[in-house]
Amino acid sequence: MNKISTYLKESYRELIEKVTWPTWLQLQQSTVIVLVATLLVTGVVWVMDLVAQQALKFIYSLI
Repeated sequence: MNKISTYLKESYRELIEKVTWPTWLQLQQSTVIVLVATLLVTGVVWVMDLVAQQALKFIYSLI
């Protein structure tokens, strides 16, 4: 039980003293970057799906 107590105390101390929390502006900027990256990846996957769909339709029309 002593190990758990020590672990929790040290974890809390690290969280309070050693962790650098982002500012509100940094948090907003990071959020925008993640949203833009998500939209770009979604767009790329959508285009790849569309191309694959059309390719399969073409292949099936030959058969």
